[in-house]
Amino acid sequence: MKLRPHQKKFGKKMLKILTKHNIVYLAGEVRSNKTGTALYCADIYEAKHVLFISKKSALSSVEKDYKAFGFSFKLTTINYASLHKTPQHNYDLVIYDECHSLGKFPKPSKRTKQAKQMFYDIPCILMSGTPSVESYSQLYHQFYVSKFSPFNQYKNFYKWAKVYVDKKELRLPTHTVTDYSHAKVDVVDKVIKPLMVTMTQQDAGFTTEINEKKLYVEVPKLIKNLTDKLLNDRVIEGKTGFIFGDAPAKLQSKTHQLFNGHCIIEKANGDTFTKVLSTYKVDYIKKHFKGLKIAILYYYQAEREMLESAFDLAQNIDEFNTTDKNIAIQFNSTEGMNVSKADCLVYLNLGFSGKNWIQSRDRMTIKERKSNDIYIICDKNGITEKIYNQVSKKLNFNSRQFMKEYGF
Repeated sequence: MKLRPHQKKFGKKMLKILTKHNIVYLAGEVRSNKTGTALYCADIYEAKHVLFISKKSALSSVEKDYKAFGFSFKLTTINYASLHKTPQHNYDLVIYDECHSLGKFPKPSKRTKQAKQMFYDIPCILMSGTPSVESYSQLYHQFYVSKFSPFNQYKNFYKWAKVYVDKKELRLPTHTVTDYSHAKVDVVDKVIKPLMVTMTQQDAGFTTEINEKKLYVEVPKLIKNLTDKLLNDRVIEGKTGFIFGDAPAKLQSKTHQLFNGHCIIEKANGDTFTKVLSTYKVDYIKKHFKGLKIAILYYYQAEREMLESAFDLAQNIDEFNTTDKNIAIQFNSTEGMNVSKADCLVYLNLGFSGKNWIQSRDRMTIKERKSNDIYIICDKNGITEKIYNQVSKKLNFNSRQFMKEYGF
């Protein structure tokens, strides 16, 4: 297996920055071959032992690329959830894949603090296909893990925000909070651009067209009645328990569940259980896409169970690639996965993250494929289209947007 010309080109660009600054950020679009590019940069950097950190689902692909290209350095891979188990070796380079997952703000996440504590002094490559899809404020903690961050004079996000963020007061139903999401893009760019290498699908030779189509399914009368009552009364009392929507976030999640045919029920003693009310969307998918090899994206575990009852599903990507079975993937767990063997991508349900939407819609893209068909199963006059209209603009469908959509 040989590196492609664009991988060598951008790997050399990265090397110049890494050698000068001990840190470089590869902003590589999905399917632009950024993993191989980063590994190539590590090789020509003459690293001896590289630590590659990513999501668990991506590690097998990383190791496959490493072996296929025959790089000379030693490679250790670990997933973010297992950072505390990282073998203690003398790493001379750390690669943070999908590093947008370190970007939580205003306070750093547990994994961000762990990474900083463990690998702070080691030169690093940061890389992501979506560095700041939700807010430029996500960038501070991505660089924060490194001693070589261009923002190191700011010891925490709050001090950084005084210079780089237009703070706003956000009024919630019960209290007011400070909104730190409006970073000053131009000011941030002046600092980080010298450290950034941007690589697009066009650079990798892609000319893939993505065709998105919404398919509307009639909402069963039971689901319509329950969602109307919950939105009006904020609570539904049934024979076996309650459906509560007493806070905006809870009302949003319960409405989301109901329109997809299931809901978490709360008992009087505080216990909960999930009740499936209708398989109308799963039934539609099974009928409409009969005879096609499809990858289905879902959001809740109850939806996975409904799909398993209706389809003979592949349990992993290898089985999907080597059989006629369909596959079901959770909406927020698609990073590093390639389902290019699918005839089309079908969204049983959407999550609320604009970042995850961008990540998921390119799962079928490969250089040899010129067109990808994507279908969003919309509950007619329900919540799915409202979510799609937001996340397709790379925005989150948060509680504030939910309340606005439903006239509260």
